[in-house]
Amino acid sequence: MSDEAAPGFVRVRLDLAYDGQEFSGWAEQRERRTVQGELEGALRTVTRSSETFELTVAGRTDAGVHARGQVAHVDLPEELWAEHRDKLLRRLAGRLPHDVRVWKVAEAPPGFNARFSAIWRRYAYRVTDHPGGVDPLLRGHVLWHDWPLDVAAMNAASERLLGEHDFAAYCKKRDGATTIRTLQRLEWARGADGVITATVRADAFCHNMVRSLVGALLFVGDGHRPPDWPAKVLAAGVRDSAVHVVRPHGLTLEEVGYPADGQLAARNRESRNKRSLPGATAISGCC
Repeated sequence: MSDEAAPGFVRVRLDLAYDGQEFSGWAEQRERRTVQGELEGALRTVTRSSETFELTVAGRTDAGVHARGQVAHVDLPEELWAEHRDKLLRRLAGRLPHDVRVWKVAEAPPGFNARFSAIWRRYAYRVTDHPGGVDPLLRGHVLWHDWPLDVAAMNAASERLLGEHDFAAYCKKRDGATTIRTLQRLEWARGADGVITATVRADAFCHNMVRSLVGALLFVGDGHRPPDWPAKVLAAGVRDSAVHVVRPHGLTLEEVGYPADGQLAARNRESRNKRSLPGATAISGCC
């Protein structure tokens, strides 16, 4: 996964959004509908190419998870990019299904990598505790929690999780992959419509991390656990059977942050480094 396009190719950045309800996640899978599969197929069709150009994405979302501010890149032959660059966005709009949209297509700056150049990802998880349930027009994006929620208690518990930690207790284990992350922001706010939104931002996320954190904090909000419980689970360092992974449809990738163009190369190197906490053994593998 290079930080530069190969000779004769141009690296192109795509900014996109999708409704994850009918997708089996981002990553291409045989005989399953995925966002990557739809986009790569559309690119192949509109450029009239016999070759599939593989996309690299900032965050590989799970089945049912939405995205409003997803970022990907693809390396295209120079002559193909020169031929299609001015019309590519409109042609993709005509070819893609209505639950995935590309909003911007542009040549990426030197050193850009959609995954490794990112310095943070911001997600939102939306839930309502209205006794009548979820607004039917929002049902594909908001979870119903059938207990009254105390937002102040959830925020108090969230504050204790911020910073760099090993989030093994909140991640689905993957062989060789580190679970050390820096949680930069985790806060809850109730809107005028009663929908409660969790804003979650970190340098990166491990598998199921956001949905597990939300599940633990909902237990605090409804009074089943005290505010110090999620931090105790984190400190234990192992999965707790009481931590519930909430359903994916309430989760949306809202935005991906990148450094200034001149800092892209340094960020790529940093992202590939093995991560460890003081006094801990580094875990090799993808971050």
